[in-house]
Amino acid sequence: MAKQKIRIKLRGFDHKIVDQSAGQIVEAVERTGAVIVGPVPLPTHIQKFSVIRSPFIDKDSQEQFEIRTHKRIIDIIETTSKTIDALTKLNLPSGVEIDIKL
Repeated sequence: MAKQKIRIKLRGFDHKIVDQSAGQIVEAVERTGAVIVGPVPLPTHIQKFSVIRSPFIDKDSQEQFEIRTHKRIIDIIETTSKTIDALTKLNLPSGVEIDIKL
C-alpha cells in the first residue's frame, strides 16, 4: 500500500468532548503502529449574537449570546490497513463533527 496521509478534523461546541474524542482517535491509531501528528488545536470560532430583550419599552436593553466552536486537527502520516479498520470501528460521543480526508 502506498504511503497515504489521512487528515481528521474535529469540531464541537464543548471542548471537553472534542478533546476526549481526539484522545480516543490517537489511542486507536497508535495501537495499530501508525505515525501520528496532533491533535493540533485550531483557533476557536466565536459567533456573537445581540438580541433586543423587549420590542416595546426596553428597546435599548439587549442580551448577548455567543456560540464557541472548538476545532482540532489530527494527521496520520504512515497508515496501514489496520489503521483504517480501527478508525471505522471507533464509537465516538455525539456532539462532535468528524471530517476525514484521505
